[in-house]
Order: sequence, then structure tokens, then C-alpha cells
Amino acid sequence: MIIQIEPQSDIPIYTQITNQIIEGIARGYLHPGDSLPSVRAFAGDLGVNMHTVNKSYHELEKKGIIRVVPKSGAVINFPNEMGEKNCHFERISSQFQPVIAEALVLGIKKEEIEKLVSAMIQDFKGKS
Repeated sequence: MIIQIEPQSDIPIYTQITNQIIEGIARGYLHPGDSLPSVRAFAGDLGVNMHTVNKSYHELEKKGIIRVVPKSGAVINFPNEMGEKNCHFERISSQFQPVIAEALVLGIKKEEIEKLVSAMIQDFKGKS
């Protein structure tokens, strides 16, 4: 999996890293049980500060996606290790709400939103 950082983006670099790791897992490039590179090695590969990668790893850990084991590194959790689904569902639902509201305000129809979400899921899962 290749992480591409866009330094000119309005999205913070740690968020770009976090999002791309999550997408890599969703697309099947990374799997539960896989180890992520050490903070130092990953920062060196990406050409970013170690604190940036560390912040990304802590965000992933907070979401339950990885576990950071001192002296061993970061490991991708198995789904049953990611915590209660209801907690994640509520968090994700609260993140979707303003985006969907904005889409409706801008005149995007319900069917178009549903089609967009379905297309994204198919893209992540590699199914047509």
C-alpha cells in the first residue's frame, strides 16, 4: 500500500495518513493482524515528522482500528477486537449527518446519495 501525502491540502497530514490506512484496510491491502511500520520508519518513508505519524496511530487506536503495543509497534485489530459496533455506528452516523444534510440542502436527491454510497462501498470492496 502506498500512502500519498498532499502537503498543500487543507486536510492535516496526520488525517491524510489515518484516512489512507483505513482505506487500505477497507480495500484489503492491509489485513487484521498485520503490523504497521514503526513510527520512525514510517515518518522517514513519508518524509514527515515522527509526531505526525504518532498522532495518526493514536487516532487509529482511539477508533479501535489498531492497537499500539509498546516496543512492538502497531497492529491492525481483528473486527471482534475493535469494540462495540453500536458505539462505532453512532460515531459514524454523527459524522454522516452534516454531510448528508449539506447534500440535501445543495439539491442532491436521496437516490443520488444512495447511489454514491453504494458505488463507494463497491469500490472499496472491489466488486462490480
